Amino acid sequence: MGRTIKRVNMAAIRPAEKLKRVAAYARVSCGKDAMLHSLSAQVSYYSGLIQKTPGWEYAGVYADEAVSGTKNSRGEFQKMLAECRAGNIDLIITKSISRFARNTVTTLKTIRELRLIGVDVYFEEQNIHTLGEDGEFVLTLLAAYAEEEARSASENQRWRVRRNFEQGLPWRVDMFGYRLVDNRLEIVPEEAALLRRAAELYLEGHTQEMLADYFDKAGAVGRHGAKISGTGIIQLLCNEKIAGDMLLQKTHCIDPISKIHKVNHGEWMQYFVEGSHEGILDRETYKKVLAERARRVEALGMDGRDCTRKHRPFSSRITCGECGKHFMQRVWDTKKRGRRVVWVCKTHIRSAARCSIGQIPEPLLEKLAAEAMGRRKYDPAEFREKVMEIQVPENGRLIFVFKDGHTVEKQHGFEWPDGRRCHICQR
Repeated sequence: MGRTIKRVNMAAIRPAEKLKRVAAYARVSCGKDAMLHSLSAQVSYYSGLIQKTPGWEYAGVYADEAVSGTKNSRGEFQKMLAECRAGNIDLIITKSISRFARNTVTTLKTIRELRLIGVDVYFEEQNIHTLGEDGEFVLTLLAAYAEEEARSASENQRWRVRRNFEQGLPWRVDMFGYRLVDNRLEIVPEEAALLRRAAELYLEGHTQEMLADYFDKAGAVGRHGAKISGTGIIQLLCNEKIAGDMLLQKTHCIDPISKIHKVNHGEWMQYFVEGSHEGILDRETYKKVLAERARRVEALGMDGRDCTRKHRPFSSRITCGECGKHFMQRVWDTKKRGRRVVWVCKTHIRSAARCSIGQIPEPLLEKLAAEAMGRRKYDPAEFREKVMEIQVPENGRLIFVFKDGHTVEKQHGFEWPDGRRCHICQR
């Protein structure tokens, strides 16, 4: 049989070129009407540009408002990065490096991560593609310049804050019981009534936990919507503002990029303004509260807390994955079940309905910590040296985060001999 040779047109059977999935990122630095209008205009511009360009597929426009570019908590920005990691974006368009981020470390870390997964970022003003040959080199220089701009803006802001302090004016106050109106503190009546009653209870001998329960039953929450702890209530009662005075510049921002604040122990000038506003407590009651706190501090050993805290390696190192609060130690000592030492989420202690992450026995924590460190026996000193945090994303699962960056996951199905998992919710 003779051979048959046919001419094949490869162009006709070649699959259509895949569309490039393109997204855009926009941001303005404050929530003023003019800025928000600018943000809306940017969103409209990028939406139209992406949808009109041949070969591009619209992958969304992500926009953040009223958030500083020096912070990493921008919601839309993080959502965009998540889409990139999921493989849903090939190219990101943004106006400039300063709109993308003003922190050199954050900028380069993000760009390098995106380069590794094949995502290109195009900066319009600088005409730079990060996947280009010279992209990262130029990016480093420009990001450093943008960081210097952020530092300059922070210095200007710091100068304005100092001028306010010199005139005896507060800069920002979010204290429970007061609101700041035209640079002057005004009493919030219903909150002030709770604080006055709390002072009375404290002087009658009520503990911090009792005060926290009192505020909880009254439905009182802090300025950011969270419950006020017993320690927080004592701090409010001992704050000089509650007696009508103000001590300005208690903290100082030492780095405009990381926004790290340091308590001012005299390194920077402070300003005390006596009788700056109406007090919630009279001065005699305020002095009694301070004296009672000093008495309790002396009785308990350190800052009014259990002086054995320093011997607890797990303190402030176990984080609940459901509500974000730290675990705290609780001890049950009964004749029927004996002594039990457990660590339990602070939210779960208040209300098991708000957080389902139950307690973890301390012996079990020590056993799992030893296994995570590759040791047969638990050593608290080694634990403090090596482990940065223990994350508890769900019941029965622990993630040990080490200071060198690696993590070890451990699982358990522990139950007490009587079958109950938690003394609080009885599960």
